[in-house]
Amino acid sequence: MNLSPLRVLIVDDEAPARSRLRDLLGDIEAEQPTVLLGMAANGVEAMRLLESEAADVVLADIRMPAMDGVEFARRAARLSDPPDVVFVTAYDGYAVEAFELTAADYLLKPVRAERLAAALAKVRARRRSAAPAAEPAAGRRHLSVNERNRTLLLPVVDVLYLRAELKYVTARTAERDYLLDESLVNLEREFCHSFLRIHRNCLVARAAVKGVERVGEDDGDAHWQILLAGCDERLPVSRRQWPAVKQALGL
Repeated sequence: MNLSPLRVLIVDDEAPARSRLRDLLGDIEAEQPTVLLGMAANGVEAMRLLESEAADVVLADIRMPAMDGVEFARRAARLSDPPDVVFVTAYDGYAVEAFELTAADYLLKPVRAERLAAALAKVRARRRSAAPAAEPAAGRRHLSVNERNRTLLLPVVDVLYLRAELKYVTARTAERDYLLDESLVNLEREFCHSFLRIHRNCLVARAAVKGVERVGEDDGDAHWQILLAGCDERLPVSRRQWPAVKQALGL
């Protein structure tokens, strides 16, 4: 089974405890693949990290200075893309409060590898059930294109990428370009399962990506480009979007 990595943040005020969880994640990598976004010593640091990068799951101690794990969980739940929280603590007296906060799991130290793997599996199940279903059968399969007093129906599956240019969006197929009178933001929201944002002005069809290439090393402007199936054009990936693109493509 090929599982996508979970983005994990570790929060504990004791450095050995953070290192222990990091090592355990490495031990169960084959069973539960993860990407470690970072480690924080308290809830304040953790919230700062989450403001710049979304996590799927946070492994959080409860008793911490500055902001404890319970208060952190309350604040994290208010984020636009809240992570699941797994409490990791030496104390069993917080279990009721933790589950009132809808914590994904509650692990007692010392944590065993198999118990951590089970907790991450539970997180995966929760996130699958909470995720929006793939585009429903009743959703659009065509985009409307107005050309020379006629309306063409462009199949979504034929589109290689969508790029915002001035007040229009260009839809590129293997044969030609089409102009759409729609916003890139709305298109991304509607077809988020089919298209991947690679730049602030460009979405690429996931099915059209045949690889990536790093260019510009010699002139000091190194960046990644998307290689497309059915088209010789290469699309630049912004530095801001590269981590999300890399993860989405399983690189």
